[in-house]
Amino acid sequence: MSDDGAPKSAYELAMERLRKKDAESGVEPRELTEAQRAALAEARNFYDAKIAEREVLHQSAVRKVPDPEALAALERDYRRDRERLASERDAKMERIRRGQ
Repeated sequence: MSDDGAPKSAYELAMERLRKKDAESGVEPRELTEAQRAALAEARNFYDAKIAEREVLHQSAVRKVPDPEALAALERDYRRDRERLASERDAKMERIRRGQ
């Protein structure tokens, strides 16, 4: 039970387990600075905009392609681009969190 006597949510239980696991493995929690928070928000906004831009371009291209094989190639390229952008975003955010 939490401090106020109410039952804990699944989220709270999971967070407790993660904190305990981190403590056992020697990971120390660090608070983010305001500059890091701002940089994280900027990175998130930048990559969200890039993904949205790619979505618009993809939808435009899909409307122009009647061939199923070409459509499949467009879909494959679109998924690859989204995954690349998400990977870049995650890597950049991790560097910011580490203070690099």
